[in-house]
Amino acid sequence: MSCIVFYEKPGCATNRLQKQLLRTTGLQLEVRDLLSEPWTSERLRPFFGNKPVAEWFNTSAPAIKYGELDPETLTANQALELMIKNPLLIRRPLIRYGMHFMAGFDLATLSKQLPCKGKFPSLPEENTLGSCSVGQGSHEGCSPAQGGQ
Repeated sequence: MSCIVFYEKPGCATNRLQKQLLRTTGLQLEVRDLLSEPWTSERLRPFFGNKPVAEWFNTSAPAIKYGELDPETLTANQALELMIKNPLLIRRPLIRYGMHFMAGFDLATLSKQLPCKGKFPSLPEENTLGSCSVGQGSHEGCSPAQGGQ
């Protein structure tokens, strides 16, 4: 049985790099499609913990990027409702390990909490694994119209 459930947008180059990094530590991943998962408010809410609602969102999602949606103005319930209707709005990846939940790729938190058999390699630019590759020279499998990260 896999120890880490990793919800990704299929084809996302950044999610691919994040999975590779996790696997280098000896972790096994159960990879799931974030966009086709049957989300409910109860299933989605734990991934965001105590973060402010605006931090739940993928800032590269077209609705946010082009100013159609302002996450700063939303309540938690409104945000969850919008994310269930449009999963591109969800900050990626979503990671579940045991009773731990996370939205986004925070290497510092992961290195403290994951049951790693090895250690994470040192990375010169950690933030490159926590943001979309679109617009940073790598467009493989991901286009701005798809919502980036």
